[in-house]
Amino acid sequence: MKKFHYALVLVSLLLIGVSCKPKQSAYKQVYEAAKEKEMQQTASQPSTVAKDASPLAPVEVSVRKEKVEAVYPADAAGLKRYSVVIASLSVKLNAELLKGRMENDGYPVILAQNEQGMYRVIVASYDDKAQAAAKRDEVYRIYSAKGSTDHLRKTYGVPFNDLWILERQY
Repeated sequence: MKKFHYALVLVSLLLIGVSCKPKQSAYKQVYEAAKEKEMQQTASQPSTVAKDASPLAPVEVSVRKEKVEAVYPADAAGLKRYSVVIASLSVKLNAELLKGRMENDGYPVILAQNEQGMYRVIVASYDDKAQAAAKRDEVYRIYSAKGSTDHLRKTYGVPFNDLWILERQY
């Protein structure tokens, strides 16, 4: 009889353990919902379009307004009103790794976080919008000259074809 009780308890614990495991599809649904929400917020952000005569420079300069704060106190002084964003990542470790790779190329990278928890990887920050646009185009030209999008994605994890300007809201 004791063996029967032990077996019953063991089966019960096994069923409880299996039924409490989170399903991968549940994570996927939450991720997709968050991604969709971010896309809708991005689409509702105002943007400006600027034409550039240079054949290498992209035609559109996207400006998004957000309230962001520097992740590290040492970066706070460098965070100005207009910033050139090369990547927007949801995982801090990934943002830090990209920051390290970019700093090895000579860019003083700033990590900022918005109110939704996204990490903005910033390669330059200015008080003047025109300076930020010029730097954005310069970064685009430098990395376009380095090779294909596949090479840039392998080297940095970012294709550098979606650089944008962040207008910091206070």
